Amino acid sequence: MRGGKKMSESNSKDVILIGAGVLSTTFGTMLKDLAPEWNIKLFERLEKPAIESSNERHNAGTGHAALCELNYTVEQKDGSIDIEKAKEINEQFEISKQFWSHLVKSNQIQDPQEFIRPLPHISFVQGDKNVNFLKRRYEALAPLSMFKGIEYTEDHKKLQEWMPLMMEGRDPEEVVAASKIDEGTDVNFGELTRKMAKNLNEHENAELFYKHEVQDFSRRKDGKWEVKIKDLKTNKVEHHITDYLFIGAGGAAIPMLQKTGIPESKHLGGFPITGEFLVCNNPDVVAKHEVKAYGKEPEGTPPMTVPHLDRRYIQDENSLLFGPFAAIGPKFLKNGSNLDLFKSINPSNIITMLAAAAKNFPLIKYSIQEVLAKKEDRMKELRRFVPDAKDEDWDIMQAGKRVQVIKDTKEHGRGFIQFGTEVVNSKDHSVIALLGESPGASTSVSVALEVIEKNFPDYMAEWEPKLKEIIPSYGKSLIEDYALLKEIRQANNAELGLNNL
Repeated sequence: MRGGKKMSESNSKDVILIGAGVLSTTFGTMLKDLAPEWNIKLFERLEKPAIESSNERHNAGTGHAALCELNYTVEQKDGSIDIEKAKEINEQFEISKQFWSHLVKSNQIQDPQEFIRPLPHISFVQGDKNVNFLKRRYEALAPLSMFKGIEYTEDHKKLQEWMPLMMEGRDPEEVVAASKIDEGTDVNFGELTRKMAKNLNEHENAELFYKHEVQDFSRRKDGKWEVKIKDLKTNKVEHHITDYLFIGAGGAAIPMLQKTGIPESKHLGGFPITGEFLVCNNPDVVAKHEVKAYGKEPEGTPPMTVPHLDRRYIQDENSLLFGPFAAIGPKFLKNGSNLDLFKSINPSNIITMLAAAAKNFPLIKYSIQEVLAKKEDRMKELRRFVPDAKDEDWDIMQAGKRVQVIKDTKEHGRGFIQFGTEVVNSKDHSVIALLGESPGASTSVSVALEVIEKNFPDYMAEWEPKLKEIIPSYGKSLIEDYALLKEIRQANNAELGLNNL
């Protein structure tokens, strides 16, 4: 934290950001470029940024661009493959890369290779049914410009070239297939978040406060918000006044939103998911897998259970992560309390929560089974990907927490569990909260743009020229315009050091 800054007074607004994860730092960084005279304060309960969900050790697969994630290409009842979500996610990731390129080009962050590296993405399946699905997915994606270069094979020799670790010791008669795109990346969102936090703290009208816990909110007669905050280093209670509240607190976002008391916080709940991964740091094993490989989720399980084996570059460490193994637990944050879930239940959402439990009993049963699973059970799953995996090469690692949004909807009724990131805001746009999970980090820039467009309509005419400078494709479709997509990708790859793609 750096205190004592002279905050701007003329033509400015005050904004408080809660949480120092990738979503808060992305929004704050974008906002300071659009409105440099606005005053920004960020409060984080922990001692530094990116300790919770954004931390690079709390997730296995990063850089979601729908190149290999099969849950973004859903098989329909008529056998067709719906690829609309994949196109949307791919475009959103390209938008993220544009923003990161802008930050590098404008010297707001340095050394992009510390947070993004090239890494081929592979989809891998087993069995006749899944092979048939993957082939039809490939045929649906191959004609699209944004998936140009995608390859498909069922040939074991070719697969040995693509992913030698996953083919060693495999039955030569096993029915398997894979598709591969070389234009994938591995993104260290923890490092990216730290870089953006440092950049934000250097802004003359921004201050970042660590070891500060937001405790409560009250609405003033003038329409502003008074925020009660405890300095955890001194135990001193502070009160800060702001025009806008931005809640990007990861798993704690739902409890924070509930404390505001706004109508939009009613009938909302959260379902906490605990994760574990198997991690391999044996360099001889790691060296045999230089790809990100996604499989298909087991029958009857949610998208969060999609198995994947990823090469990761974390600082100077090269490792492999396999997972995730999902389980339930009452904490909303890894550094949270076992009372988090129970404190979030109130008269307005208890029926919503009970309905979700009734509708999603298979998910609860699956999660309980995962809680009871031992390392040998995890290794059995791993050997579907790595037949020759040895117990001594792999250790269990605790991942971060994810909180699935539970809400009532007209389409799905009470207690619908939503997978993904959702923007919730008050009617007057003074409170903005980001809820949910994957692919939040990879699409964080698109989420920040949604926040800006939805909640700051009076400023859009003024900010649009700057937005087009920050995001060159802003207002245009990368899905429909191949020439623009190609131009944008080439510029991004050059700025981010990905030219070897």
